[in-house]
Amino acid sequence: MNEQELKELLLRENAEFRRAHEDHQACEKALEAFRGKSHLTATDADEERELKKKKLALKDRMYRLMSDHARTR
Repeated sequence: MNEQELKELLLRENAEFRRAHEDHQACEKALEAFRGKSHLTATDADEERELKKKKLALKDRMYRLMSDHARTR
């Protein structure tokens, strides 16, 4: 099973993975809004940095879940 197939399987069958994926996508959408701005305030820059950290943590969580799933199969 390749990575994309595993992601699709976990999106269907694993609520924790699905939540992490949805939160990851929400972070990406929020980051896109910051990218659309010509200038970021200090508050915007702080929020953008926190969103990037959260997005990375969610990505790490999804990959851990994928790894756990592959290992237990």
